[in-house]
Amino acid sequence: MSPAMVPFLAQAQEPMTRAELLADDPLWLILLKAVVVLLIGPLLTVLLIVGERKIIGRMQNRPGPNRVGPGGWFQSLADAIKLPFKEQIIPDTADRKVYFLAPIIVVVPALIGLAAIPFGPEVSIFGERTVLQLIELPVSVLLILAGASIGVYGIVLAGWSSGSPYPLLGGLRSAAQVISYEIAMGLSIIGVALYAQSLSTGDIVEAQASGWYFYLLLPSFLIYVVSMVGETNRAPFDLPEAESELVGGFHTEYSSMKFAMFFLAEYTNMVIVSAFATTLFLGGWMFPFVGLDSPLNQGWWPVLWFFAKMAVVLFGFIWLRGTLPRFRYDQFMKLGWKVLIPVGLIWVVVISAIRAIRTDGNVSTTQIIIVGAVVIAVLVLLTLLLPEKEVPYEDSVPVTGSDYPLPPLDLAVPKTTPRQKALRARQRSEQQAVRSERAEPASVTSGKENADGDV
Repeated sequence: MSPAMVPFLAQAQEPMTRAELLADDPLWLILLKAVVVLLIGPLLTVLLIVGERKIIGRMQNRPGPNRVGPGGWFQSLADAIKLPFKEQIIPDTADRKVYFLAPIIVVVPALIGLAAIPFGPEVSIFGERTVLQLIELPVSVLLILAGASIGVYGIVLAGWSSGSPYPLLGGLRSAAQVISYEIAMGLSIIGVALYAQSLSTGDIVEAQASGWYFYLLLPSFLIYVVSMVGETNRAPFDLPEAESELVGGFHTEYSSMKFAMFFLAEYTNMVIVSAFATTLFLGGWMFPFVGLDSPLNQGWWPVLWFFAKMAVVLFGFIWLRGTLPRFRYDQFMKLGWKVLIPVGLIWVVVISAIRAIRTDGNVSTTQIIIVGAVVIAVLVLLTLLLPEKEVPYEDSVPVTGSDYPLPPLDLAVPKTTPRQKALRARQRSEQQAVRSERAEPASVTSGKENADGDV
């Protein structure tokens, strides 16, 4: 080997950052990645629909889809073929432009949310060095959150443009729901950003090489899990489309392909928040208990680990739907504003204090864990030692202040309702009209005959 080739080979093997590798991608590779990212959501939606029905059928001891195709696995394909050919019904009172635009606003952010998710490490695609990610930004986390937030505008516009009260109520519920649970979700992500010291999804995954955040930041993980279920309008938080009181919610007046677009957006959002949870808390594409230099974390194997973790999170969605009943709306709002947000704020303060101590003082992680365990034990003991609040016994029924509306104790049922009074008055007027017609003599001759006597 000539000495002139040695510097060239050394230069060729220099490590490059994820952003540099992505910036070096040719146009054909960017287009290939974009097509794959756009297809992940719809393809997983097809699998999720059948998988969810089969899993919940097993949980509830009943068969799932088992007729269309082998084992019923072609049921989603049959639905995808059927929906575009169904009759399209548009209400006369609908604002047609907004009515057509709303499903597009819901679907497009859902399809592009996976662009900033890292699916794997550096690989070679047709001889081109790259990473399994479409874009890498210093604020990739904020990009994904912003994309998830835009979808609610489509839901609100769909409810408003339908010109019907039930969709309008569903749209208003969705707006309040997203505002409530996005705050809690943002607070849970602050802890991850403080530990990883970055808002880049690639940096967050690599920062978990020494430990996954789902157990290092367990409160953040639990808050995020609850918030992502509320953010995607899934049971038991599917109040914007609660059929028990809103028929179908914001998409009541939608049919045919427009309804299918809402359906696609819901399942694609499930995929996005599950991939986001895998990236933030479950180590992303890394195999557990091995380092980055392990063969299990090289090449294309990490793609398998990433989708396996994401499948576990998606199974959690299905498990919740088959287990828990739907919340009441007041319970749902109380959970967001009175539980998740206060706990999230306190946890952010605790994490900030821990990071400050680790930065300024010579304190190890073991010492922090021991001190934290002692503090938690003291708080639990104090809670157990505090006397329980004595509720005075009242031999009466509460009239106000309870969760359910109660009639007053002195309620007197009227003998005649206003409707009955109106019906009786109407009957009396009809009877008087009949009597007056019978009292008048019938006239059999025309006016012309009475006037001149000629026939």
